[in-house]
Amino acid sequence: MNANQTVNWQVANQRYLEMAIGQTRAALQQYIARSQGQETVEVTTTSKELDAIAATMSSPPAVETLCDAFNLTPFERYILLMCAGVELSYSFAQLCATAQGNSQLAYPTFSLALAAFPDAHWSALTPAAPLRRWRSIEVATNESLIQSRLRIDERVLHYLTGISYLDDRLQGMVQPLTAIGELPPSHQAIAEQIAANWSQTPKDRILPVIQLCGEGAATSKIAIAAAACTALGVILQVMNAADIPVTVAEREALARLWEREAALSDRVLLIDCEDGDSATIRVVLSLLEQLQSLLIVATREPLTPRHRPTIRIDVNKPSSNEQKLLWKSALGSLATQLNGQLATVATQFNLSPPAIHSVSLEILNEWEREPTPHSLSQRLWNACRVQARSRLENLAQRIESTATWEDLVLPEPQRQLLQDMAASVRQRAKVYENWGFARKDRRGLGISALFSGASGTGKTMAAEVLANELQLELYRIDLSAVVSKYIGETEKNLRRVFDAAETGGAILLFDEADALFGKRSEVKDSHDRYANIEVSYLLQRMEAYRGLAILTTNLKSALDTAFLRRIRFVVQFPFPDVAQRQEIWRRIFPIDTPTEGLDLDKLARLNVAGGNIRNIALNAAFLAADTGKPVQMRHLLRAARCEYAKLEKQLADAEIVGWI
Repeated sequence: MNANQTVNWQVANQRYLEMAIGQTRAALQQYIARSQGQETVEVTTTSKELDAIAATMSSPPAVETLCDAFNLTPFERYILLMCAGVELSYSFAQLCATAQGNSQLAYPTFSLALAAFPDAHWSALTPAAPLRRWRSIEVATNESLIQSRLRIDERVLHYLTGISYLDDRLQGMVQPLTAIGELPPSHQAIAEQIAANWSQTPKDRILPVIQLCGEGAATSKIAIAAAACTALGVILQVMNAADIPVTVAEREALARLWEREAALSDRVLLIDCEDGDSATIRVVLSLLEQLQSLLIVATREPLTPRHRPTIRIDVNKPSSNEQKLLWKSALGSLATQLNGQLATVATQFNLSPPAIHSVSLEILNEWEREPTPHSLSQRLWNACRVQARSRLENLAQRIESTATWEDLVLPEPQRQLLQDMAASVRQRAKVYENWGFARKDRRGLGISALFSGASGTGKTMAAEVLANELQLELYRIDLSAVVSKYIGETEKNLRRVFDAAETGGAILLFDEADALFGKRSEVKDSHDRYANIEVSYLLQRMEAYRGLAILTTNLKSALDTAFLRRIRFVVQFPFPDVAQRQEIWRRIFPIDTPTEGLDLDKLARLNVAGGNIRNIALNAAFLAADTGKPVQMRHLLRAARCEYAKLEKQLADAEIVGWI
């Protein structure tokens, strides 16, 4: 309805409600007249007059919509209107007192209704009857049932007057959502499928629960549901599964409130249980059995309610081509100024349609403030990086990557392997999509690497260099948070990590990975069997992961050979020789650090790895700063003794001879 139609409907609805309450008033007046032996009052409002008003309205009057939705009998309708009349008119309350012969009873009761209204039936009083089941009226419990005070629910009263809003008891538990932006063709087809299924289901059948499953992001599933609801002209509300009450009584109250809300205002509920644990899933299943209204569930794995029919629809992530089209549509004229970078962005960042629209809006707003074409592609890339961070922040540690190739001291073969890895990540869009490798075989498209070598030889720094070079996020995976003694939990944790990382193609660094990726053992008991399942699951995810996954180990021989076969790059980080240690010492101090009398040849005699050299240099800098002097050999000697003590090594005289 447009604004004028809404105003006209509200005016007509108010008039209709007044006349309907007038009929109820007349019925009470007739009862009073009969009980006092007086001549009955003539009813001034007829059903034909009410029908005439309803015929002028763009949609049915609220009172009739409610009566139809809850299947109220004429007697129950009288009770509802009597309770509404008392709230809207002081004289109506006095009429109730007169009808009950007691000035203290200026309120409706079942006793009055049974005596005054036609077609009375006792079943209207029961908790299972519509008035009480749907909480349309509230019954005070301080008196006997038929003498208790009746009050109309505030939400229902406002609805009858033409004011519709979400019940305040549901506020905060459910959030409204409308269709935002354009959907990719594959997702639009699912939205149309949902709308067609609901519109074609006979009214006498229980509507099936639509389950949106699969690897697609929760935001994508919600966007699909919003589009389907928009097509049907209904309102979508989203509830997080974790917010569903655990106790049976509270969950029952929620179900009643929602069912009433859905009937009164054409609302559809979507329950988001993408990250729900087993306890949450049980609560969701219980609620599904109680609800009969239109319902959508966003979940990775399908749920299996016992009695409610369901339809499972798998939602996949939009393809790179679909994402590219979404970017073009969302960015508008700016897309032509990106010089073909959209293909690279669509391949690197696997963003959902809502995320693409969000990033595009941010870029468009920035462009209005500062239109600088030369930085447009960089702005887009950085915005995508930030957008993709959120899902991984609670699962892994993000490392700020500042190291460059200049900071990395390695033999040429190892350096070349690292550069080849960077090239593979940069050019995967061309090789996989344009050159057809992805169409020929979808397996093994992940880019994985193993960095092996002693502690401190530069494995983590190399990962930082790659992340900085490729302008990607680097996350270190905390194995203590991934590996679980409970069967199946390790796979779930790994799945969360890889799924979250897929959004931005982040570089995953499984540091000191021997514990998780060790040799698959011979199966001797159930624990061995499940340990092997964990490794097998990891192998599958490594092959399918769109980004770069790096494993570091101090002992390459500890890894399973079957695992090694599936790793694209294996880089051995050697312990630095004298020449390499000298080069590390040459680069270790920042340009702003004051130094005096440093002898690189002597420093290179220290038989330690690059990580230890950094610790010595840093500790020496603190010692020098505390004395107000430049960094000198004596500061480095003191720091070296401290580092060797930590390593439980003896600092040989040959290593420090002639230092000071």
